[in-house]
Order: sequence, then C-alpha cells, then structure tokens
Amino acid sequence: MKTPTKECPSCAMEVEEKLKVCPICAYEFPTQSNWITWTAILLILLFILMYLF
Repeated sequence: MKTPTKECPSCAMEVEEKLKVCPICAYEFPTQSNWITWTAILLILLFILMYLF
C-alpha cells in the first residue's frame, strides 16, 4: 500500500501527507487552525457590523 503524499510548495518534492514540516527544505505546512482562526475573526467582524447598522 502506497502512503499518501503531498507536494511541498517551496521545493516541489513529494513528502508524506502526515508531515507538518518538509524534511528537504523545512517548509512548514499550514494547519487547519489558521483557517478556523480567520473564520472566527470574520464572523466576529460581521456581528459587529450587524450591530452597528
């Protein structure tokens, strides 16, 4: 069974999908938490705008 891989956007090497840092160039893959953080910030801003108007 072949392990799932992903391409590093920095060095274009195929690395294991579970890795958080590329072993070739040390690129740190973004995590899901950044997406969740930005979504929360956007929702808070929308609620503030709704309150003001």
